[in-house]
Amino acid sequence: MFLELRDLCKRFGDQQVVNHLSLSLEQGELLCMLGASGCGKTTTLKMLGGFLEVDEGEILADGVRMNELPPERRPISTVFQSYALFPHMTVLENVIYGLKFQGIPRKKAREKGMEYLELVGLSNEASRRIQEISGGQQQRVALVRALIMNPKVLLLDEPLSNLDAKLRVKMREEIRQLQRQFGTTMIFVTHDQEEAMTLADKIAIMDQGNLIQIGTPEEVYNCPANLFAMNFLGFANALPGPDGTTIYVRPEHIQIGKTGELEGTVCHREFLGFYQQYIIKVKDMDVVVKANWDQTFSEGEPVWLHVLKTVS
Repeated sequence: MFLELRDLCKRFGDQQVVNHLSLSLEQGELLCMLGASGCGKTTTLKMLGGFLEVDEGEILADGVRMNELPPERRPISTVFQSYALFPHMTVLENVIYGLKFQGIPRKKAREKGMEYLELVGLSNEASRRIQEISGGQQQRVALVRALIMNPKVLLLDEPLSNLDAKLRVKMREEIRQLQRQFGTTMIFVTHDQEEAMTLADKIAIMDQGNLIQIGTPEEVYNCPANLFAMNFLGFANALPGPDGTTIYVRPEHIQIGKTGELEGTVCHREFLGFYQQYIIKVKDMDVVVKANWDQTFSEGEPVWLHVLKTVS
């Protein structure tokens, strides 16, 4: 494995913030660490980057132990939530700042910096100050400043949280494109489920310092390890199963029509563009169903529900 976290632990006083965390990544994989605030994901990133000391466990990158190395000696770069750009410098000066510590001549560094700015469409902004460019442009500067160092691992700590919804979608597409272009191993911390599902090769779900599940987006969505993982990645209806059991079904995995196993009545309909969402009253239960945009049923209309697939 290219990156390995072995039995990592971190405590602050009596609080166990990261609890015996173990995971591994192949070179070029993008892992999204997903969890609520305070679950330990940012603390894990800080231990990886060398900004927090590891209490127990081991970090290996490309077979080399990282624990004792300071941040500047690790082949790991970090893009912080605040971007941590220098406001007194130009865009280009920010991008090439780290290269001077590698002994690269200034002229060559500037040439390389311009090449990287060209990749993200910012070569025309090279001479501008950071405060003179937009939030999305600042995000691109932070990304190429990290990538220009040619890190073996790139860490991103909720880098899109300060952007509006439309720009977030655009930036996550750009991050994925850059990640594939450079083949960089990335760990992307987020609390946004859609962001994780869109970006990740693998998703790691954390809760209260514990790794709950790791797998591909399809694996963790369709086969969650427990109820916490299932509910964290989206809603699921709890329906009566055989022999008094309970089955869980995602709203998009229920077919609504004139035939099915469950009889109900349409209570509410919401048109959401490419799909419609219904609340169907089945006995004393409210069942949420996502249907095609052209499947229209009126409130009060009797319908039948057919379960296509349950959550494993």
